[in-house]
This record gives sequence, C-alpha cells and structure tokens, in this order.
Amino acid sequence: MLDLMKIARTEADGGDLFSLVDGLYAAADVRPEGYPDAVVWKGGNHDGTVKPVAHSLTDAYALLGTIAAIDILGLPFYAVPMWSQYRHDSKLASLGWFGNMPCTSIKWSTAGDAYVNDGKGGKVVVMGKSANAPLRTQAGVFCNVRPYGSITVVRCMPCLPYSQDRAKFDVNPETGIIHSEMNSPGVQMAYANRLFLKMVNDTGKLGRVAFKPTQAMEDGINAGLLSWMLQGTKFKIGRKWAVDGYEEHRERVDRIIALLPDDFKDGMENWTGQIEQHIADTNYGLLLWDLMDKRDVVVLATDLDGDRLTDLLADVSDPLRHFGQLVLDKVGASEKMSDLWGTMGYTTGNGRDMTSVMHRMSGPPIHEQTLGSADAMLLRLLDGDESMGGTKQPYDPRIHFVLIRDAYLDANPDNAELRKWLDDALATFDSVYGESRPGFVEGYKKLKSAIKPWGA
Repeated sequence: MLDLMKIARTEADGGDLFSLVDGLYAAADVRPEGYPDAVVWKGGNHDGTVKPVAHSLTDAYALLGTIAAIDILGLPFYAVPMWSQYRHDSKLASLGWFGNMPCTSIKWSTAGDAYVNDGKGGKVVVMGKSANAPLRTQAGVFCNVRPYGSITVVRCMPCLPYSQDRAKFDVNPETGIIHSEMNSPGVQMAYANRLFLKMVNDTGKLGRVAFKPTQAMEDGINAGLLSWMLQGTKFKIGRKWAVDGYEEHRERVDRIIALLPDDFKDGMENWTGQIEQHIADTNYGLLLWDLMDKRDVVVLATDLDGDRLTDLLADVSDPLRHFGQLVLDKVGASEKMSDLWGTMGYTTGNGRDMTSVMHRMSGPPIHEQTLGSADAMLLRLLDGDESMGGTKQPYDPRIHFVLIRDAYLDANPDNAELRKWLDDALATFDSVYGESRPGFVEGYKKLKSAIKPWGA
C-alpha cells in the first residue's frame, strides 16, 4: 500500500516531492527524441503484451489520483514529473519531455494560478501558468478533439483568428507561420482541416465548419486551406461561404501547401460526406439544435471559438434539463426531467465527463483532462474532513480509471483481453463506489483489494 497522505502532505508543504516520487518508480529505458536528459520513470507490469501509456504527474488530485490508479491497475506505464514546482524549476523543460514521449499519453490540466517557491525564500506565480500553451507548442499539437453526446468538436490549435491589421498580415514561405498579431501556424491548420474531413468521411456524420473568413484574416487562410483540400474529393458542400478562401488568398495558401508532405492528400479523392460552411457565431445556435435533435455532427473550429463551443456543450445540458422540468411542472406531470433525460436517449451530463484528445503532427495522441477544484478538494483531505461536515462528497477518482481505459484502448486497439480486463476493472470500481462514496484513502484500499492488477 502506498502512503498517499504522505505524498499529499509533501506536495502541500512544498517538501521534496521529487525524491519521494523518484523512490516509487524505476528509471525508464526510453527517452523522448531530442531530450537525452529527460526524467522519465516506469512502473507497472511491462510484460510485452500491452503497449504502455505515459502519464503526466501534475498537481493535487491529478497527481495523487494518478499515482493511486496506476498502483491499483498495475498496467505498464511511463511517468514524467510535471507538477507546478517541478515544471517551474525546470523552466518548463519537462513539458518538452512529456510532449514528445513516443507513446499514447495522458495530460492532466489543473489550476494555472498556483504559487511556487521562487528559490529565494519567496513565492511567485508558476511559470507558464497551467502550461497548456507551451506544452502544445513543444509537442507539435495541431488540434484537440472533444466528443460529447452527438457532437464532436475539432479545435484547431493555436489558430487564433484575431487579426485585423492588413499591414502585418502575411505568410512566411519558410515556416508557414501567418504573420499577424497572433502568428498562427499554417501547417498545423492544414492538419486540423484534414483530420476534420477524415472524421466526416470515416463516421458519416454531418460536417460543420465554424470559421470567420470575412472577419479574421487567419480564417481567410484557414478557409483557403479547406477549399484547396476539398478539391478533387467527393464531399458535397451545402451552405457555402460567399467568398472562396483559396481564390481570395491563393498565393499565401500555396506557400503553406508547399510545406506539406507530398502525400498529404493521398486517398482523399475517395473521401465523401456532407460539409456545411458557417461563420463561427452561427454554430452556437446550431449546436443547440443539433444537441436537442441528437444529430451526429463534427464541428471544425478555431482555438478561440472551439473553446467557446465546448464550454457551451459542457454547460448547456443542466439548463436544458431545468427548462424541461419547468415544462413538466407547468403541465402537472409527475415525471422528473433528470430521469427522462436518459430514457429519451440523451447522454450528456454536466461537462465533467467530457473527454479531450490532442493530436500531434507526429507521434500518438495525448488524452487531456481538466480537473477543477483539485487543490480545494485535496486540502479537505489534508484537513481530515473530506465531506466538510456532510455538505460535500469525498473526491470521486472514477475519471482517472475512465481516462486510463480510453488511453490504453487507444494504444492497444486490437487487444481484446485488455479491453475486457479494463471493463471489468471499471465495473469493480463502480461496485466499490456505487452506494456510498468512500473517503479517498479508504477507497484506494478497497480498490487495491478488489482489483487484481494486470498480469498478476
């Protein structure tokens, strides 16, 4: 059994967390390409039957929950130290280590406003805040994919369409960077457009595009890339933008195309599906209709608008259920909307169960999850009253097991034995946490006894 409380106290007190965690695991025999001095640990049962997953050890329950879950499951893994004090002390070098691990990975996002020791006896806000932006840059991330209910949002990164200053607007022919106020990387934008079209082709879902080509100049380039990509395919275009982005920005778009691999469009001549081209703003309303009508949709958006769309997806189901209950009460029905929601075929909760997968231009994807209020919940554990006098429930670590399951199945898609074992482990978790949620340490001990580790 691990001493989870000792780990939590060491982090909270600013102690030597690195030495403590370093004592739990062996040094790994793999290194991310280009980082020979990277700190990478390994653990679990490396029996050769399962491809390992890399974990980022970030902060609070993202750290503690991961350490507990990987100990319970016993699956082969790698781990990279990335908690706030360590990534600050390493001047964000650990982000490059993790972002370039040659395997499917799991990245936890926690609060970005943490204070860390400045090395001079004082406190300072952690370098890089939550570190999401520098991680994506160092990892070569070009988008993340967030499925929720019937809607999947493909969010191009960085791709921030703010630019209005035509004097600054150009495309660098050597890098593909769009030189505006935001310096959006055109090559990444091309990859995100292609992934969107591939998902529409592979799934048969309706494709919606949420760009602002007439308002933001980066999106004029983005729309031009999409227009060029659609040429020679079998896609049908329903609603079309008034101006073809490729015709308008051909010379600049061609500079980005010249930087893409020669086989970038190979096979796309047979891709098919329905594409609707909207300006970004209309997608907020369309998304509500799609959600209510349970229409299967893939939406391609920029970083800014993709963030807004996924925020809306995460937040909208609660008010829809609330409005449904108001209608039921008005007509005098005895049913509860919370019960009807599932029987009517809706699967969205409150956004906390929304998954996110970041795709890299080279290398397997990074599964991403945000853990809100992790620091406050950890303090309750350390204070000895996780329930705050019965007003709160203890931390629910289910998301760790769900995220680990997703990542291992992604890395081992044809391993039927692993799939069954993971499903059984999750069912065991639900039986332990089903009736009354145990305290975190108590739950860890119960799960440790109830789940047989992989390969044991």
